[in-house]
Amino acid sequence: MNKVMPSSPIHAILFDLDGTLLDTAPDLVAAVNRLRQAHGENSLDYNLVRNCVSNGAKALVKLAFSTTEDDQRFTHLHQQLLALYEEQLVNETALFPGMDLLLQAIESRRLPWGVVTNKPSQYTAPIMDSLALSQRSAVTICPDHVQQRKPHPEPLLAACSRISCKPEQCIYIGDHERDIEAGQRAGMVTIAACYGYIDSDTDPASWPADFHANSVMEILDWLNDNHWTL
Repeated sequence: MNKVMPSSPIHAILFDLDGTLLDTAPDLVAAVNRLRQAHGENSLDYNLVRNCVSNGAKALVKLAFSTTEDDQRFTHLHQQLLALYEEQLVNETALFPGMDLLLQAIESRRLPWGVVTNKPSQYTAPIMDSLALSQRSAVTICPDHVQQRKPHPEPLLAACSRISCKPEQCIYIGDHERDIEAGQRAGMVTIAACYGYIDSDTDPASWPADFHANSVMEILDWLNDNHWTL
C-alpha cells in the first residue's frame, strides 16, 4: 500500500458498497446461478461471477448468458435477475473482515462515515437496515438521489454536502476504477480496495489511487500509523 500523505486533515471517510464495505457477492452469485438454472443452464464458477459484481447487474447478465444489451432477451433477463436478488438480499451478505473494527475506529474518533454507491436505494436501504448500518452511516447516496452516477463526482459531492465536509478533507474507498476516478474528480483522497471484486484481467495497481489496500486491516493500519491526524 502506497504511503502518500494527503494535504488536508481528514474529517470523513466514504465507502463504495459492493466489494468495499460489504461482501455482497454470495447473494449476487446465488441470484445469477438461480437465474441460469431457471433457464436450463449450469451454475457458473463462484469466483468468475464474484469478480464481476462491481460492474453491476447488467454486466452479470452479460456474463451469465454471454449476451449483449441488444439481445431481445436482455431486458427480461435483467429484470429476472434483480427480482431474484431482491428476494434474498442478505442471506450471506456481511461486512468484509476487519471492516467493523475500521468503522468502530472511525466512530470512536467521532468522524462521520458514509456510503456512495451505484446500487439503487431499492436494494441498498434494506441491506443497510438488515445489517444495522443505516443509523451508523452519516450519509448514504445512491444513483436515484442524484442526476449523475459514478464515475461522475456528483454523488460524492452530494455526500460531502450532506455531512458538511469539504471534499479535500474526505477519503473515498472503492474497488472499481470508476470509484477512484469519481473520488479524484471530487478532489478527495482515494483508496483502492484491492480486496474487492476485481476482474482477473484488471490490475488495480494501475489505477491512479492515492493508496492501494490489499485488506481492510491495511487501511486501519495506515490510519493508525498516521495517528488519524491526516
